[in-house]
Amino acid sequence: MWTLVVVLVAAGLVLSGVETRLKGTNRRIARLEHKIDLILDHLGIQDTDPALAQVAELVRQGKKIEAIKQYRTLTGADLKEAKDAVDRLDAQS
Repeated sequence: MWTLVVVLVAAGLVLSGVETRLKGTNRRIARLEHKIDLILDHLGIQDTDPALAQVAELVRQGKKIEAIKQYRTLTGADLKEAKDAVDRLDAQS
């Protein structure tokens, strides 16, 4: 019985550490993506992914919530990342 408890506690600690590392990695990736977006904007280069054309069209129509949902579906992004991407598209148009 105690062995099971110890194993479960150890597994919980390991999973907690992995989750913390993943969150840190996700933050670093988000910062890098933001920097790349700034560089592309500075150079006047637009990232034209054909699948995202539908998202851009929704933004032009003023349907930001639908655009965020579509962006998440296409990219697998979380809500904040999708909202930030749609906000950048909105600022460009």
